[in-house]
Order: sequence, then structure tokens, then C-alpha cells
Amino acid sequence: MPYGVSLVPWYDGRDGMYGWIWRHLPGNAWVKALISLVLILAVVYVLFQYVFPWAEPLLPFNDVTVDSQ
Repeated sequence: MPYGVSLVPWYDGRDGMYGWIWRHLPGNAWVKALISLVLILAVVYVLFQYVFPWAEPLLPFNDVTVDSQ
């Protein structure tokens, strides 16, 4: 392999962000899955309650270029 790059990311010790999160969560696989689900739901909640309403006025979705006739 040139420069230590392989076709599968876990072959050379790199497993990415999700592997790092999974390794650092406490408990067995069921507990990790439950904690992961709670984390995903918390991120979705924060996005819909705070981030999207803040960003909505900054987005040009209401700038219509078609005139009604």
C-alpha cells in the first residue's frame, strides 16, 4: 500500500469519528446503543429548537424570482 493507505479504514488502525465515539462510550453494546440513540435525539432536538430557527432568517428561501401574473 502506498503511503500506508488501505481500502478499509480499520485495517491500519483508523476507524474514524464514529468508531472513536463508540470506543469511548461506557458499558456493553446495548448500553452503548442506548446512549448513542439518546445522543442522536439530543442533537436533533438542539438543531430543531435552536440552530434551525436561528439560521432561517439568514437563508434565501423566501427570495422568489418568479413574478405572479
